[in-house]
Amino acid sequence: MTPLGHVAWLDLVDILLVAFILYQIILLIKGTIAVRLLVGLTGLFLFYFFSQLFGLQTLYWILDSFFGAILLVLVVIFQHDIRRALSSMGRGSFVREREEGGSELVEELVTATDVLSKKKVGALIVVEREIEVENHLEVGTQIDAKVTSELITSIFLPYSPIHDGAVIIEKEKLTKAGCFLPLSRNPELSKALGTRHRAAIGLTEITDAVVLVVSEETGAVSLACDGKITRDIDQNTLRKMLKKLIHLKQRRWFR
Repeated sequence: MTPLGHVAWLDLVDILLVAFILYQIILLIKGTIAVRLLVGLTGLFLFYFFSQLFGLQTLYWILDSFFGAILLVLVVIFQHDIRRALSSMGRGSFVREREEGGSELVEELVTATDVLSKKKVGALIVVEREIEVENHLEVGTQIDAKVTSELITSIFLPYSPIHDGAVIIEKEKLTKAGCFLPLSRNPELSKALGTRHRAAIGLTEITDAVVLVVSEETGAVSLACDGKITRDIDQNTLRKMLKKLIHLKQRRWFR
């Protein structure tokens, strides 16, 4: 291969790698508040460009100082997304595949939330996927039992000593109960959302977990994932969503 051809080949590899990285970043922040922040930064960059073009010295100096610290600004803005991406990369690749099985878990979750909804018993159920949730939990009682609707229901009944907080499901096992989750700090969330809903959103902002919420006031069932929440879900819709989300796993690069 000639030196010129070698350089062209390296340029192609370089372009493909950059395109892949940009694509993964877009997937990572898609549908999150980070998208709007990124749009805002783009607007500031346009102001920076035109201030330089038209000789607006004061505006140019301010924006030049701002963009001088842009790396630090981006780290602060996207800290949760960066943490989630690094955790995901540490455990496997971005490539995903469908996994069979888990239907029994889905049915137990749907049944449990239906029972709790009818009784208007508040509940918070975390289903761990690829990223471990352990480091984001407070308190918690070890259980390590098979997931059944009866067990979940009994845990959240008011007379249960561990009814406060969330239950954690890992690898189709109910491993902990009475866990407290980090609350979302998203200022755009509706003020009508209670502590359970904010906790559900908060955990899904920093992990890829799926969190189910049963409202104590209305009995409505909600599902949080990727920092977003879908409210007032009926049984059939919940079943479809859980099958899609829980059956999705990442193919690992390293064993």
